[in-house]
Amino acid sequence: MTSTSTPPSTPHSFQVDLRGLVDLLSHHLYSSPRVYVRELLQNAVDAITARHALDPAAEVRIRLSASAGRVTIEDSGIGLTAAEAHSLLATIGRSSKRGGDGADLDEPGLEATRQEFLGQFGIGLLACFVVARQIRVVTRSARDPQAAPVEWLATDDGSYTVRELPHEARPEPGTTVVLEARPGATEWAVPAKVEELARDYGSLLPYDITFDDGEGGEPRPVTDRPAVWDRAFPTPAARRVALAGHCAQLFGFTPLDSIDLDLPVAGVRGVAYVLPEPTSPAHRAGHRVHLKGMLLTDRADNLLPDWAFFVRAVLDTDTLRPTASRENLYDDETLAAVRDALGSRVRGWLAELAASDPERLAAFLQVHHLGVKSMARHDSELFGLMLPWLPFETSDGSMSLQEFAAAHTDIHFTRTVEEFRQIAPIAAAHGLGVINAGYTYDADLLALLPAVRPELKVTELDAGAVTERLDPVPTATELALAPFLATARTRLEVQGCDVVLRAFQPVSVPALYLDDRQARQERDRTAALESADSLWSGILGALRGSAPRARLVLNHNNPLIRRIAALPDEALTGTAVESLYGQALLMSQRPLRPADSTLLNRAFLGLLEWATHSTDARDAQEDQK
Repeated sequence: MTSTSTPPSTPHSFQVDLRGLVDLLSHHLYSSPRVYVRELLQNAVDAITARHALDPAAEVRIRLSASAGRVTIEDSGIGLTAAEAHSLLATIGRSSKRGGDGADLDEPGLEATRQEFLGQFGIGLLACFVVARQIRVVTRSARDPQAAPVEWLATDDGSYTVRELPHEARPEPGTTVVLEARPGATEWAVPAKVEELARDYGSLLPYDITFDDGEGGEPRPVTDRPAVWDRAFPTPAARRVALAGHCAQLFGFTPLDSIDLDLPVAGVRGVAYVLPEPTSPAHRAGHRVHLKGMLLTDRADNLLPDWAFFVRAVLDTDTLRPTASRENLYDDETLAAVRDALGSRVRGWLAELAASDPERLAAFLQVHHLGVKSMARHDSELFGLMLPWLPFETSDGSMSLQEFAAAHTDIHFTRTVEEFRQIAPIAAAHGLGVINAGYTYDADLLALLPAVRPELKVTELDAGAVTERLDPVPTATELALAPFLATARTRLEVQGCDVVLRAFQPVSVPALYLDDRQARQERDRTAALESADSLWSGILGALRGSAPRARLVLNHNNPLIRRIAALPDEALTGTAVESLYGQALLMSQRPLRPADSTLLNRAFLGLLEWATHSTDARDAQEDQK
């Protein structure tokens, strides 16, 4: 038996198509070519950080310039040797900030500096090909003073060269990077655009950065430190004015107020600005986040809790993780903890306003009560604190729950705005306390109210509660109108609606349609029963409830009701009752069922026929005369 051995396979390296990589970066990883300025600044700042770890007394210099389709950045950082230029500048995924494999972190003291670096993903300088056709790097290493300066020259076809230069080509350690804009991307190399992007990305970076537009003037500062929220001001009022100006410059609005977001344990420092106008709870605000001074994103929508949609935040952090594109925050447990802590800061600001500055709180709630209601749903302590301030629409007018509870210990509410608007005038006239819970979050807060104020009773308004508050008519009158009520009930029986007679205000309302959730559920069950097969008919029949049906309450104080009740023609009386039912249903603004639409059409045509018939009869009598 002959045994054979399989020869060992030869390992191969992945090949990367630079043009394909640039397309990937441009269309899928980065939101805009503008990030190339961030990559240049990031590499320069990290080079300075590494140089300082090696020599704390080293010079700090970062100078950015742009002219004639060329962008240049020069730094006095750690620099590279020829071997490092080969290894680091042209290798996807390898970063000098990661350590290992001969990377920079092997040097003494650099491991402790690792967390200070901005770049972590090893995409590095190659990302600049989103706007460049050629990148030239001239660098000299500070770790090896004897090493010659090195030129690394790469083009967007994926090729590069590395060569050593004479020592006089760069006498001091550091790096100069020159980008030549490719056709179609020259707009990103215009001096004004480059300076704008540099200020946007780098205003809070830890080292001084200057910009030169090539027109012979003095270089202008890019950085503006310390951040406005960290500066000292003579008075709190002066600080508020400075923060308001910062918000107007950054976000384009003058804030109602500002909230400090200071979490030293989490390495977070910043400020939240309160929007001066109402905004939708569904709107996801874009917050501005700096990572170690470098702008990460101005559209972070996962930084604050969803309920804090009434603020725009700007902060700097050195602990939160960026995504691979470095254009948003990675949503992990650390960010979740920071988000909760920042939410607590916003809650604390509200509590402080309630305790010390009620006028500012009232001005805030006038604009953003919806956001506070959203918070209070999950925070009974905050809800109790806000009771004197949060506005609700009630049958007594717009007021806080505390004011309303002072007049009504039994509180009723409606779940829809339409139901409230129908019942509110009648409830107010008869001393019934009703709150409109048809608006966002109001029903949730009313459900929480007994836990904050145990002496209060909160129940959903039903037809029986309203009917009981309306004045009954004298027994003799109701007996005299028994035939009329019998006709009305017979006509509306098919609609699943009872008819009752009451006397109530205002007199101008002839009839009131009252419904509640149980009645609607029973009506829906009946409708489903009519169209169900034998199996479901049995199941739905077994679920038949004893809940009261909808009610049409006729107002005996209304003259029209009295005239209809006195009609001798039973058919005309029935048509009039159907018309009253349809009008009351329309006033309640509830969706019409097919049966309701049919009834409205029939009643309308019936009244027209009666009116025209009566006219014909009168004309015939006139002709006989």
